Amino acid sequence: MRARDAIAAAAAKLPGDCPRLDAELLAAHVLGVDRNELLLRHLHDDLDEAAFGALVERRMGGEPVAYILGHREFWSLDFRVTPDTLIPRPDSETIVEAALAAAGPAPRVLDLGTGSGCLLLSVLHERPGAWGLGVDRSEGTASVAADNAQRLGLADRSAFIVGDWTAAIGGRFDIILSNPPYVGTEEVLAPEVADYEPGSALFAGQGGLDDYRKIIPALTTILSPGGSAHLEIGYLQADLVSEIAVAHGLLPTLRRDLAGRPRCLSLRAADAG
Repeated sequence: MRARDAIAAAAAKLPGDCPRLDAELLAAHVLGVDRNELLLRHLHDDLDEAAFGALVERRMGGEPVAYILGHREFWSLDFRVTPDTLIPRPDSETIVEAALAAAGPAPRVLDLGTGSGCLLLSVLHERPGAWGLGVDRSEGTASVAADNAQRLGLADRSAFIVGDWTAAIGGRFDIILSNPPYVGTEEVLAPEVADYEPGSALFAGQGGLDDYRKIIPALTTILSPGGSAHLEIGYLQADLVSEIAVAHGLLPTLRRDLAGRPRCLSLRAADAG
């Protein structure tokens, strides 16, 4: 079957908001090309129906495309992902934007709960003089992040360790990044998130604030003078997380994502101006 026809048939039955896109990505994977190359040159190629059908079946069962393919684009970079890691999402690029707006040419960068390493490595990619440390409590996740650093040519300017938030940290950093778990245990998530992405990276107690209460008090001891921290938040959490920050002498500034939703709190010491 031609790729064009297989894609159309799959898109008619796939779940999710973007079935055509998902079908194109799966077909491109089977053909060994990227999606742009598929659309430009390979829609009339014969597609291995058995291989494509197996991937379509996985997607119909709810498995996210990123896990099926083993990678996901973020900040125009290609990141390997596994079920150990959250899938990078475009909304989180707001954190990178905030960090770059605050960063000098050669910052020391810390990423707490680094996951795939997408936040840290995106900042390092944009700041050739920067050096960064990623921390994650999962050894498997830290290994994925280190592999992404190697693949992106950033291994010589980054390191990844296994630890519980700031417990293993010594020294101070100019930029601190974090996309911590912030989903309340009472919240209901879409099945493809709840059933496939790691719950330890999603849920943070009643109201989803438990990890902010661990991270924020430690920031004043690991931020460099004039440094800033940039935390992803749930869209209803801006006021609550800001209250935690202010109680620990930090001034919050809210940044919204492209959809206009609260997405990032940038924190500075109150005496830093």
